[in-house]
Amino acid sequence: MSALQSLSILLVDDNQHMRAITSAILQSAGIRRIREVSDGSMALEALREAPVDLAIVDFNMFPLDGVEFTRLVRNSPDSANPYLPIIMMTGHSEKSRVYEARDAGVTEFVVKPITAKAIFDRIQAVIIRPRAFVKTDGYFGPDRRRNNGTYRGPMRRSTDPKDAQVSGGNAA
Repeated sequence: MSALQSLSILLVDDNQHMRAITSAILQSAGIRRIREVSDGSMALEALREAPVDLAIVDFNMFPLDGVEFTRLVRNSPDSANPYLPIIMMTGHSEKSRVYEARDAGVTEFVVKPITAKAIFDRIQAVIIRPRAFVKTDGYFGPDRRRNNGTYRGPMRRSTDPKDAQVSGGNAA
């Protein structure tokens, strides 16, 4: 874990106790450059003041929550780093929340109560196995597909050619 010591992390959570727990977990790996703020708007200001390697953000915050923070980091013309790895943490793991975070451009997701293993697994994922970024008309962020690109089944989108859907994607 000594490789993590050089990381600079922005920790964003409106709950001071959660920030303290997360910060203690990060410090246990030797990470010392941790900037703590209590909401998304303060986090955007912190990003303008100094670059960071990674942001860990809470889902629910006021006045600017983690999802909107992520959208602004990814899509705002004055974003300090639209490619910033963002780990979302929340106590609400409903599928709709996970999808909302994913669709905003969150890189990884962790459910509270957090563990050191869960945090370090997500940090390792964004550093050692970073996903390529994708830009479409309605999305900018890490590739949401987690497969290795070996799918051989039928085409899955309604916009795929009808002959490709029927033939399993092997239309000539």
